[in-house]
Amino acid sequence: MTSPHQDLLTSVARGDQDAFARLYDQTAARVHGLVVRVLRDPAQSEEVTQEVYLDVWRTAARFDPAAGTALAWLLTIAHRKAVDRVRHVEASRRRDTAAYDRGRNVAFDETAEAVEASLIGREVRDALGQLSGPQRQCLELAYFGGHTHAEISQLLRIPLGTAKTRIRDGLLRLRTVMSAGPTGGLGLV
Repeated sequence: MTSPHQDLLTSVARGDQDAFARLYDQTAARVHGLVVRVLRDPAQSEEVTQEVYLDVWRTAARFDPAAGTALAWLLTIAHRKAVDRVRHVEASRRRDTAAYDRGRNVAFDETAEAVEASLIGREVRDALGQLSGPQRQCLELAYFGGHTHAEISQLLRIPLGTAKTRIRDGLLRLRTVMSAGPTGGLGLV
C-alpha cells in the first residue's frame, strides 16, 4: 500500500503540477520547520525551502519507495540542503576573515623601529649641537620640555617675540643641517 505523499510524488515525477501543489501544501510546514532548526535564520530558511521544492520538482523520478517514505525523502533533501547552506555560509565567513587578515597591516618590527628612532635621535642631537646656545635652549624647552612660547619667555626672562624668533630660527637651521645629514632630512619645519 502506498502513502498519499508517495502517490503525489509519483504524479510529480510525471510533471503533474496540481500534485506538486498538493504535496507542497501537505509537507511545506514540516520541511520549512526542519530547515529553520538547522539554519536559525528565517530569510535563509525560506530560500533553502524553495530550493528543496525546486529539487523535488526536478528529481521526483529518483524517489525509491523501497528506500523509505516520501516524507522521509523530502526531509532528507531538506536537511542536506540546509547543512550545505550552513557550510557555504561558514566557508564564506572564513574566506572573508582570511581576506581581512591578509589586508591588515603586518605588525611592525619593534627592533628595527627602536634602531631607527635611536639613529634619528642621534642625528637630532648632533644637529642641535650645531645651533647657537639660545636657539638650542629654546627648542629643547619647547619640544623636549613641552613648554609654550609664553612659558619659555617667562623661564628665560626674554621677550615673547625673542623666544618665538629663536625657536623659528633654530628650526630653520635644524632643517638645513638635517637635510644634509645621513637620513636625508626628517621633514622638520
